[in-house]
Parts: sequence; structure tokens; C-alpha cells
Amino acid sequence: MRTAKPRLLDFFESNHHLKLVLSLTVIFLLILETLIYLTAASQAGQRTRLIITNTEGQKVYETPGSTLSSYEKMVFESTFGPLDRYRMHLQSEERPFPFRAWLSAAVGIPVGLILIIAFAIKAFLNLLYGDPEQPPGQGASTAPHEGRMGSLFELFRGISVFHVGVLVVVGVVLFWMVPNLLGDFGRVAWAFLKEYKILVFGGALFVAGVLIWIIYLRYRLSKQVLQNQVEIEKLRLEYHRMCDDRPLELLTASQTEPRSDA
Repeated sequence: MRTAKPRLLDFFESNHHLKLVLSLTVIFLLILETLIYLTAASQAGQRTRLIITNTEGQKVYETPGSTLSSYEKMVFESTFGPLDRYRMHLQSEERPFPFRAWLSAAVGIPVGLILIIAFAIKAFLNLLYGDPEQPPGQGASTAPHEGRMGSLFELFRGISVFHVGVLVVVGVVLFWMVPNLLGDFGRVAWAFLKEYKILVFGGALFVAGVLIWIIYLRYRLSKQVLQNQVEIEKLRLEYHRMCDDRPLELLTASQTEPRSDA
């Protein structure tokens, strides 16, 4: 006798607190989203840094905030000497709300937790009940449909919530990482361009010269091919003209030949 495939609802049916579990899950997600928003909001706003420089204007120490704590002052004086010999400057900057980081975390973290919990429950059910077998009547109902619509139908039938969740998590990670990666690459490329502008300019000229030379060679090759085609066409026309004139010459020669008496 085959056993039915275990479901998540069957896992909670022994408990009569399914609504309580769902309510606690919703409350947990709301608290998690609130914490994510508060963490992102704490990174925005005005930020002040205390910068300590020497008499030559070189930065020696930097710390967030507007003042040094007693511990930081003790560590600084034990490392660099008395604080009176240095100058302190306050530097402020306005940071915008990290929208990309907040959106990525607000979508990716809950979906990732749900996928992890669902995978853990599914693994527990498989270990507890064993791997469920396919019912015997299901093979006939899942016969492949013919045509393109049948292929699309079979493709959509094979997609589960796990595939959708993985795609969402991957999309969120790419949405958060790709702009940062492009921004870092742009800054590195701009710094390299400013530092080695002569090398970059020389390399650009070399590449442009190679491209111009390749274009010129292709132009010469195309021109020679066209000239060869014209010559071949002239020879072909001359050959056809000679072939058309030869029967007329043979006919004229046969008419002018003297006839011998029988």
C-alpha cells in the first residue's frame, strides 16, 4: 500500500495551533522588515568625522563622531604623543538613504529564510516518512503534449516555488552587487586613466592604427576582387562572342567552296 506524499499542513495537523504559528510567522517577518529598514535608515543622514593632522597637514588619525573618547585619547597619546601638538578638524557629509541595499535585504533575507526553513522541513519529512513514490496513475496524466504549447505547459509544470525563490534571491544579489561592481570598476578605470594617461593614449593610438590598417587591407582586397571579377566577366563575354562568330565563318566558307561535277 502506497503512502500519500507528506505535506506541510500534515506536519501541523497534530497541533491545533496552526493559526498561532502563522500569526507568529507574520509577526516575525514584520519585525524583521522593521529591523532591516531601521538598519538602512541608520546609515543615512549626516555623518561627522574627527580628523587629526600634524603641523604639516598630513592626516594622522580619524574617528567617527565629533569628539574623542577618553579611551581613544589615551590610545592616541600613547601612540603619537600629546594631543596638543596636533590639529583637529571636523568633516561632515550627507549620506543618502541606501535604497538598493534596503530593497535587496528586504526581499532577499525573508525569501532566503523561507527557502531555508522550507528545505529543512522537506528534508525532515523525507527522513521521517521516506522519499515519496510517484502514484501509478500519474504517469498516464503526465504524458508529453505535442507542439510548442505542450512544451511550454510541461516547462511551467516543472517550475516549483523553490525555483522561483532561488531566482528571486539570485536577482536580488545581482541587483545589489552588479551596480557596486560597475561603480568600483569605473573608479579604478578612472584612477588608472588619470595616473597613466600617456600609456592609455598611446595604446588607444596603436589600436586605432591597427584598425585603420585592417580596414585599408580589406579595402585593397575588395578592390582587387572586384577587378578580378571584371576581368573574368570580360573574358567570358569575349569567349561567348567568339563562339557566336565561328558558325557564321564556317557557313560562309562552305558556301564559297567550288562544287565538283559528278
